[in-house]
Amino acid sequence: MKTDLSNDKAGKKSKNAAYTGLLAALAASSCCIPPVIALIAGVGGSASALSWMEPFRPYLIGLAVIAIGYAWYNHFKSKKEDDCGCEIEKPKWYQTKTFLVAITVFAVISISFPYYAHIFYPDNKKEVVIVNQANIETTDFIIEGMTCQACEAHIDHAVNALEGIINVKSSYENENAQVEYDNSKTTLKEITKAINSTGYTALFIRECNE
Repeated sequence: MKTDLSNDKAGKKSKNAAYTGLLAALAASSCCIPPVIALIAGVGGSASALSWMEPFRPYLIGLAVIAIGYAWYNHFKSKKEDDCGCEIEKPKWYQTKTFLVAITVFAVISISFPYYAHIFYPDNKKEVVIVNQANIETTDFIIEGMTCQACEAHIDHAVNALEGIINVKSSYENENAQVEYDNSKTTLKEITKAINSTGYTALFIRECNE
């Protein structure tokens, strides 16, 4: 008969590894999740609070994969030992395949969050009637703090909430947001304020050459 102590010890190792992997997966996207939470909770200033974790994302993803992989290895190793025909007790919830599947799925959802976060931002772009073409300007805002597509969607959403915005396109890779607007309906100051309200920082502005 397989000892309860041995079975429980293996199960706890698997559980601890699974939780470590889950926490690492959440941490890997912690720089991208706050913008969405900020939108829902209305606390824009906290959006870029964890942007400093972005450089650690590859390592955290690696840790998540290794930890959850170890949990699965432990699970199958324990199952193989159970198949010896020995009498064993019913496994605890954290020793089940269902537990590991749930942890794995949640970890994958967390890690891939930056790639689908934009769906949480409703389309608030307005149709702008251009009365005088001379009033149309395009300005490139250099922005500090963006780390992923979720950051881009957050800034685009905030700027589009203003009147007179014709088009806005943010890029975390280029660290900028290009805004086309009607200067008779909004100003650079208002656009800068909208960007800063998200928690990111518009460092300086430059006019785009047509």
